Amino acid sequence: MRTLDKVVPYISRHVCTLSTANLNHLINGYIRKGNLSDARKLFDQSPTSRNTVLWNKMISAYIQNDEPQNAQNLFDEMPERDIVSWNTAVSGLKKIKNPEGVYFCFLEMRRTGLKPNEFTLSILISALLDTVFNVLIPQVHASAISLALNSSVVVGSALMRGYVNVGDRVALGKVFDEISMKDVTSWNALVLGYMDLGDTDEAQRVFGLMPEKNVVSWTTLVKGYIGDGKINAARSVFDRMTERNVVSWTVMISGYARNGKFMDALRLFLLMLKSGTQPNHFTFSSVLEACAGCSSLILGQQVHLNILKSGIPNDVILSTSLVDMYAKCGDIEAAFCIFQSMPKKNLVSWNSLIGGYARHGLGTRALEEFERMKRVGIWPDHVTFVNVLSGCAHAGLVEQGEREFKAMETEFGIRAGVEHYACMVDLFGRAGQLQKAEELIKAMPVEPDVVVWGALLGGCGLHSNLEVTTFAADGICRLEEDHPVVSSTLLKIHGEKGVLGSNVFKLKKMKECSRRKQRAGSWIESSHVVR
Repeated sequence: MRTLDKVVPYISRHVCTLSTANLNHLINGYIRKGNLSDARKLFDQSPTSRNTVLWNKMISAYIQNDEPQNAQNLFDEMPERDIVSWNTAVSGLKKIKNPEGVYFCFLEMRRTGLKPNEFTLSILISALLDTVFNVLIPQVHASAISLALNSSVVVGSALMRGYVNVGDRVALGKVFDEISMKDVTSWNALVLGYMDLGDTDEAQRVFGLMPEKNVVSWTTLVKGYIGDGKINAARSVFDRMTERNVVSWTVMISGYARNGKFMDALRLFLLMLKSGTQPNHFTFSSVLEACAGCSSLILGQQVHLNILKSGIPNDVILSTSLVDMYAKCGDIEAAFCIFQSMPKKNLVSWNSLIGGYARHGLGTRALEEFERMKRVGIWPDHVTFVNVLSGCAHAGLVEQGEREFKAMETEFGIRAGVEHYACMVDLFGRAGQLQKAEELIKAMPVEPDVVVWGALLGGCGLHSNLEVTTFAADGICRLEEDHPVVSSTLLKIHGEKGVLGSNVFKLKKMKECSRRKQRAGSWIESSHVVR
């Protein structure tokens, strides 16, 4: 004990006399190891050796380690602040999604007389995007002009994103013209801006004028066409690329999967592997989505094996994609095993599992997982309730479904959408409570769509209710005259009821709907291809 008593004061005295350079070195070492508590102790014990650079490093470390309050407290204690200090504070507020705080922090900095630099404005603009504060973008632009920063590539690119966010196509072009030294980054931002605004022709024109193109330029054009629903045009651009990276391949594969062209996505994935480009977890996630879309369990298992061989760590996105794939391909137990093995689960993960149980008709299991999700503190969304109500419908849990439908708005503040009403109509229809289903449709605050009417018509077909069938048929034919279910359901019910003169009624309805019954089809899966 006597030895420790001698050592500790010695260390304390030694720390107090550290030079600024040595103090920076020691604190940087603690920060790199993630040991912020010791870094802070050393920082507090050396008031005479601290400089602004060190204050900024400590604040930045708190922000990077998701300790915004400690960062704010330290910022408030700073005796002197430079532009890096303010930029760090603004970045911290942006990270915690506090656009109002970002804006007022910027105003406070301006009141001190300190001029922002291009990075300050870039961070500010980025923080305002997709918020009610994006209306301030023109004001930020005016500040950039007064500070002679509007000609900067960094500020110009940020302003272009800002004007795209507010839908101002004219200002987008003006900002680009103000950039003095246009590089490939600024050109890419302009192409992306026009694509995001849905002006593919102008984007293509600008792309053709680019003095220099890189892989990002080509990928931006591909992504823009995909976002505009022009998947063939996207593939045409993709095929003209002389250089492709993992992002390019992933964007095109994802585009196919999102547009329902699942086999095209899988074929392109094979080409990617043959090219020698290594997939990342985003690529695998899109490929698994394609496997789920075409219900190919064999291909999904092969992709899963490829993931294991690649050594890519299973993050929550990739693991959720595996859960979704196995659930949609019919192996719900495999989906549950992967879900259970996940160290972290988000709302999408829970929705994938609950939806899987609902689709398999395991309504009770779906409800059990829903209750477990709530117990661990995950807040449901509208997708969760679609899955829950669908599970109740498949399991015939009418009372439970009614309770969940009511709780959706009263407990969780989620207003029922047309898809939730469709689930409830399906629930009542399957249970034979067709009058309840009809009353619910009549009381809907939104116009029922084809899915709602189809759910009612399906229930009528199960329980041969001619009166409600006529109501449903009239509703569905108002939206889609040639819907195939109408005539087949009417034929079935009239045949069962033996209604006199039903042939005339059937012919009239079939003529109104002008549709022959669709031919049935099936598919089988081999180890090589889906047919």
